[in-house]
Amino acid sequence: MDERTALAELADRLPDAGDDCAVVDGQVVTTDMLHERTDFPDGTSRYTAGWRAVGASLSDVAAMGADATAAVAAYGAPSFDPDELGAFVDGARDVCESVGGEYVGGDLDNHDEFTVATTALGTASDPILRSGASPGEAVCVTGTLGRSALALALFDRGDTEGANALFRFQPRVRAGVALRSHASAMMDSSDGLARSLHQLAEASDCGFAVEEPLPIDERVGAVAESDEERLELGAFFGEDFELVCTMPEAAVSAAREATPCPLHRIGTVTERGVTLDGEALPDRGYSH
Repeated sequence: MDERTALAELADRLPDAGDDCAVVDGQVVTTDMLHERTDFPDGTSRYTAGWRAVGASLSDVAAMGADATAAVAAYGAPSFDPDELGAFVDGARDVCESVGGEYVGGDLDNHDEFTVATTALGTASDPILRSGASPGEAVCVTGTLGRSALALALFDRGDTEGANALFRFQPRVRAGVALRSHASAMMDSSDGLARSLHQLAEASDCGFAVEEPLPIDERVGAVAESDEERLELGAFFGEDFELVCTMPEAAVSAAREATPCPLHRIGTVTERGVTLDGEALPDRGYSH
């Protein structure tokens, strides 16, 4: 059973767990687990691992339009090298501080494989859910896509400095807060743009007509051997942690002015189907 099938099996048992975060009395909470084998390529520094692991949970907070308050992490490793552990905590603390939150601790445990489980908390009196999109609205995405795919290529080439820098993505918490007044539905793109659009479509009972050019990072062209591969890395690879959102067409201009990062209009909310330039956009992306 893969991750998507497992989540579908649990949907009836956990009806409040279908968004990026659960909402409890005006607070949002989320948890993530990352493993060395699947999430931290050879060359990933412990500082980057701390930043990225906690940042993944903060990205879920951002997707709800919530203010970040705090995060914790459970750190498992075969041994506790003091330099590695200190670097991890520094990365976790710095990513929290970058979005106005606080890293407040966690837990340590021996484990055969370096593994991190993180939890982040935020506050939002009226969080943005995945289920509010309506036909006729615009669909937008923050930042650029394909950076994690580019980072993986740089790790493979031995450019660990450049790869680590790309891997330390900026959680879009401040953008999410800015979009709170404009967006009707929102989620993060950790599973890739294509998969995120299908998830939003399912949650909102709608469709999307998306058009090129997508905001794929221009540096992806240096590692993509064709336009098809460039689209693959930008739309399907995932792990970019940008925000995908919908809003009334009339709100796009004001949202762009309010959002502290680029906000790209990539298409329109429709009644049914998810398409790119009129062709069906496959429902696939990153899978744990």
